[in-house]
Amino acid sequence: MKSALIIRHVPYEGVAGYREPIEAAGYQVDRIDVSDPGFGCIDLREPDLLIMMGGPMGVYETDRHPWIACQMRRLALRLEADRPTLGVCFGAQMVAAALGARVFPGGAKEVGFHPVTVHDTQGPLRHVADTPVLHWHGDTFTLPHNVELLASSHVYDHQAFRRGANLLALQFHAEMGEDPRFDAWIEQSPDDVEAAGHTPDSLREAHAAHGARAAAAGRAMIAEWLQGLD
Repeated sequence: MKSALIIRHVPYEGVAGYREPIEAAGYQVDRIDVSDPGFGCIDLREPDLLIMMGGPMGVYETDRHPWIACQMRRLALRLEADRPTLGVCFGAQMVAAALGARVFPGGAKEVGFHPVTVHDTQGPLRHVADTPVLHWHGDTFTLPHNVELLASSHVYDHQAFRRGANLLALQFHAEMGEDPRFDAWIEQSPDDVEAAGHTPDSLREAHAAHGARAAAAGRAMIAEWLQGLD
């Protein structure tokens, strides 16, 4: 059976809705937290599929989080080998940085459910077109060289990109919508909620209104992407 490794940067940001299509595609899923003592010893080139999830830290915060530089070095080796890799939010920013892009604090907190504009209407992201999906970030990145921009939002231009068939980076969270850990997101980041002009109640209402559709679209997107891997 093929192997998939999920890197979790904080306990409340897991693979959520993406697990179903990954397992359906024939992968045995394993997970490791960056806080695990063994994390620094793993060769990130080994798994058949690597999934890096989100987190509230910034790629540039290497002094506060020494594991970032270590993970970045090993990620760069994987990307050089063109091994199948999915980055989500902070994970997408890690991918961008490993490809030479600059990651930096943006001018606004993008938090809440709203759609992205999909530029590639024939590819897997067409499943999330016109669907309000969850956003939760304040950092953004320059677009790496030799990648294709797949989606933008009204807040940030760089919402998704790919390099060939095997690399997909998603700034937004189409894995979320049916995961009870959404409450932990609200509890862990009250300043983000307020800065984006929301309240905990308004986010929960949006989650109830849009979550199931967003998660279904996310599962369809990932399932099609996995089918196209080299």
